[in-house]
Amino acid sequence: MNRQSQDPAQIVDLTLEHYNQRARDFRDATRDHDVSQNIGALLRHIEAEAPYRILDFGCGPGRDLRAFAALGHVAIGLEGAAEFVTMARADSGCEVWQQDFLRLDLPQAHFDGVFANASLFHVPSVELARVLGQLRATLKSGGVLFSSNPRGSNEEGWNRGRYGAYHDWDAWRRYLADAGFIELDHYYRPTGLPFEQQPWLASVWRKQR
Repeated sequence: MNRQSQDPAQIVDLTLEHYNQRARDFRDATRDHDVSQNIGALLRHIEAEAPYRILDFGCGPGRDLRAFAALGHVAIGLEGAAEFVTMARADSGCEVWQQDFLRLDLPQAHFDGVFANASLFHVPSVELARVLGQLRATLKSGGVLFSSNPRGSNEEGWNRGRYGAYHDWDAWRRYLADAGFIELDHYYRPTGLPFEQQPWLASVWRKQR
């Protein structure tokens, strides 16, 4: 991992450029990934009356937007990479907002759930509290945040052209608790494998009322 120092805005811009340059390859490589366990983990904890209003935070080329819409929910994507925004709009038919994670403009108390699948780990740790606060604010009272990130030992830096922060469970739980979220569930993926073969940490949180 390359630990070169850069300011957060530059980190985000370079990471987005990495995705823009590889958008088609990324879409083809992830099109058939099964994240139904993660989608279910978010939906079963939402206490509002369906259909739910869901923000897919870092929606990429739109795979999960399409899944939420097929289940009858109102799904809106948020994505910083312009190539992904075009793909997601075309593939899902959903509304997609082009915003990067450090320059968010989100409505207050608007969503029943936020689905952050393989996205929040791109937020530099110095900005994470602020971003989590903005996600909390865009949730309705009692709304639910789902997150899945590649886990680590709290190292942070450049990895094959993308910036990532790889938190362990204790650190991640502190960030979310400090941001005003209540823990509902967490698990490691893929299921059924030894811990060392489960690189993904998934967790579900409720906005404190």
